[in-house]
Amino acid sequence: VNLCAEENMVLFADEVYQENIWRPDRPFHSFRKVARMLGYEDKADGGLNLVSMHSISKGFIGECGLRGGYYELFGIPDEVKAQLYKLASISLSANTAGQVMAGLMVQPPKVGDASYDGYCSERDGILTSLKSRATKVASALDALPGVSCRMSDGALYAFPQIMLPEKYVAHAKDQGIAADELYCLEMVDATGVVVVPGSGFGQVEGTWHFRTTFLPAEEKIDGVLKRVEAFHLDLINKWK
Repeated sequence: VNLCAEENMVLFADEVYQENIWRPDRPFHSFRKVARMLGYEDKADGGLNLVSMHSISKGFIGECGLRGGYYELFGIPDEVKAQLYKLASISLSANTAGQVMAGLMVQPPKVGDASYDGYCSERDGILTSLKSRATKVASALDALPGVSCRMSDGALYAFPQIMLPEKYVAHAKDQGIAADELYCLEMVDATGVVVVPGSGFGQVEGTWHFRTTFLPAEEKIDGVLKRVEAFHLDLINKWK
């Protein structure tokens, strides 16, 4: 926050996973809250330009197809707000269903509403299941030889580090491809499991990672992990 203020940069805060918190000792804090705590004010000369975003596509709702969300402005000049409002106003065919869903996301059922108990039950069930899968994926990956994976604090992803054999790294280099990218391509060919190479995330040079989700259904997650384990062990044994 202070860096953006000092360098006169607009801070875009992606806060779509604010409900997906797996460690109670590390609760979600919005960037707006932190900005106010640091003394920045919500006015054009308040010292910070902040745009906070939320969406029904992520979090525990996961309604990607309905395309609903919002952004909230902090410290943005009125003339910029006017242009943003103009841009929104000229859009045709407003996504009504997405707007309704976004409204329900920020104003969910309250105590006393007929749907309150059902809403809480479904929300808590989804979040409990996601936390269970997060723990299972991190533990299974961390148990593999040459793999280090810490438990995710939140969101929907694990980001394990993989220590690949030198021969495999050299083999990938000969093909003009990053070693973790080749690892991911070979994994999807062998298992059908899609993961994303860490080389696309600015990892430390000479290290290798991949990013994966823990979204597969609970009844399928064990099978997915077994296929990943078999692939990894075969690769390590082949290139060691």
